[in-house]
Amino acid sequence: MATQYDHITERLQAFIEDQHMFFVATAAPDGRVNVSPKGLDSLRIIGPNRVLWLNGTGSGNETAAHLLRSPRITLMFCAFEGKPLILRLYGTARAVHDGEPGWPELLASFPPMRGARNIFDVDVDLVQTSCGFGVPLYEYDGQRTLMDSWAENKGDEGLERYQQERNLLSIDGFPTGLPVQ
Repeated sequence: MATQYDHITERLQAFIEDQHMFFVATAAPDGRVNVSPKGLDSLRIIGPNRVLWLNGTGSGNETAAHLLRSPRITLMFCAFEGKPLILRLYGTARAVHDGEPGWPELLASFPPMRGARNIFDVDVDLVQTSCGFGVPLYEYDGQRTLMDSWAENKGDEGLERYQQERNLLSIDGFPTGLPVQ
């Protein structure tokens, strides 16, 4: 049975901070729904109703595009070890891009990430837990290092070129808000 909260409790914050992976879901009013798995040290709980998520350069930029058209977002965490639990954070978000006002202050919340592209500032208005009985058990083996080595090999100019070529539009052709160079 689901339980709802109007904020992230200390117990739920501890659960979130113990997770190695989470999922992000967004949807524009039209076009495709996007669900993405996320890892690394890329999530910060700033307060009982505010979460920051640092996003690196990737093959798409769907979340940023969707939020420009509809600010709705859901973050989901699953217990893959120990006691079963699913936790969802529902709310609205805005993307802050490298070079925009507030970027340096928000970025300071995270360890360095090569290719950091956006920070999503999430205003949480509903927290919901559910049983998670159907989520399989997995053993955590560590974070992949491929994203960092890929970004290092690209270099700053290569990352900028990649973002300009592949991250300015969503797969549905919606602008992502990244500045055009």
